[in-house]
Amino acid sequence: MHNNIDEQLHEIAARIRELRLIMNITPVEMAKKTGVTLDEYLACEDGRSDITFAFIYRCATVFKVDVTDIIEGSSPNLMQYVVTRKGDGQRIEKAHGMVYYNLAPSFRNRIAEPLFVTVAYDKDLENKPIEVTTHEGQECDIVIKGSLMVQVGDFKEVLTAGDSIYYNSSTPHGMIAVNGEDCEFYAMVLNPTGAPVPELTYAKEESRDKAKKEVGVHRIWQNFAIPQVDENGTLLKIDFKDDDDFNFAFDVVDGIAKEQPSKLAMVHVSKDKVERRFTFLDISRESSRAANYFKSLGIKKGDRVMLVLKRHYQFWIALNGLHKIGAIAIPATNMLQKHDFEYRFVSAGVSAILCTTDGDT
Repeated sequence: MHNNIDEQLHEIAARIRELRLIMNITPVEMAKKTGVTLDEYLACEDGRSDITFAFIYRCATVFKVDVTDIIEGSSPNLMQYVVTRKGDGQRIEKAHGMVYYNLAPSFRNRIAEPLFVTVAYDKDLENKPIEVTTHEGQECDIVIKGSLMVQVGDFKEVLTAGDSIYYNSSTPHGMIAVNGEDCEFYAMVLNPTGAPVPELTYAKEESRDKAKKEVGVHRIWQNFAIPQVDENGTLLKIDFKDDDDFNFAFDVVDGIAKEQPSKLAMVHVSKDKVERRFTFLDISRESSRAANYFKSLGIKKGDRVMLVLKRHYQFWIALNGLHKIGAIAIPATNMLQKHDFEYRFVSAGVSAILCTTDGDT
C-alpha cells in the first residue's frame, strides 16, 4: 500500500502545482495563504513531503475548487444523496500513522467533510509533543474504537469508544492513539454558518478552461474533444475533431508517455495475487514491441485479429499494439468452443487469433 499512497500524493502534488499555475499564484503567495514556509510548500508541491488533509483543504480554499478536484482530479456530481458502504470511502492520505477516508467525496456543494479516520498506535508518539494543525470551520470527532488523545490548544483529553469532542478547528489541534491499541473515529469538519462552504463549491468548467488557455495549460483530450457544459458543470454535448486521424495508442497512450512517462497507467493483479504496475511509458514501449511482432507475422492494417486473453495484462499491450498498425482487434471470451472459433474465423474474415494458454482454450 505504501507505493499506492506515494503515487497518489505525487498526483495530488501535481494537481496543486497545476492549479497554482492556472491561478497565476506564486509559490511565495501560496506558502503564505496555506500557512507554511516556502520550503515546506515547495516540498509538498514537488511530492517530497507528506500532504495533510488540512493543507489540501487550504489549497482548495485558495483555488476556490472542491477538495475532490485536488484529491481525484474530478468534481463531485451527486446532488441528492450518497451512500458509502463500510470499508469504502475516498482514501485521502497516510501520514503520521493516520489514514483518512472521505465518506461523501462525490456530493456536490457539501457543507461538511465527513471523514472516517484510522490511527495506528505508536508508543514513541506518547513521549513526544502532539503534532497540531489548523483549518477553517468547526470539527466534531467521535471515537468508535480504541482510545484517542486529542489536544486542542493547550488542553488534552483522552476519549474512548462512544466519547466525542467538538471544537473550533482554527484552534491548533492534533490527536494520537493511546493505551496500546489502534484507534478509529469519525471526524466531521463543519461550516459553522450552515451555508455552502465557498471553498467546496464546484468550479465551473468554463472558468477553468479559460484560465487554462490563459496560462497555456493543455490536456491531450483537448486535441480531439470539445465538451459543452452548463453553468452547473453538467455535460450537455461533446463534439470531436480530427477523429478520422485519431489513434488511441499513438495519440493518447504515447502522448501521455511522452509528457508524463512515470504516470501510472494500470495496476494488474493476477489470479495468483501477483501485482504488476505499468506506467504509460511501459504500455507505450511494450505495445510498440507487440506491433512490430505482429507485423513480422504478416498482420497489416485492416486485418482482423481475435484476442482471447481473459483478464491477462497482455490484453492491453496487444490491443494497443494492434491499434498502432491499424489492425482491427476483436475481443472474445475464453469460453468459446472449437466450432465457435471456426465459425468466427471464417465468417468474420479473421487473419489471426491470439489466445491464452490458461485453462481449456
